[in-house]
Amino acid sequence: MKENNKDLIRILFAILIPPVGVFLQVGLGFHFWINLVLTLLGYIPGIIHGIYIILTRDNTQIRA
Repeated sequence: MKENNKDLIRILFAILIPPVGVFLQVGLGFHFWINLVLTLLGYIPGIIHGIYIILTRDNTQIRA
């Protein structure tokens, strides 16, 4: 699957369930927990943060 398709899937998850989109991008790290808190405090901040993380993070950072 092309990287653009993977980003599109992550963005769709970030809109529907923001922590899942962030998890798919960066794993179970700091940004995932920040996104979870933002989503619990307000759905829109979670979406904004999720899309920001997906669009700005390099995909090679995930592998652990």
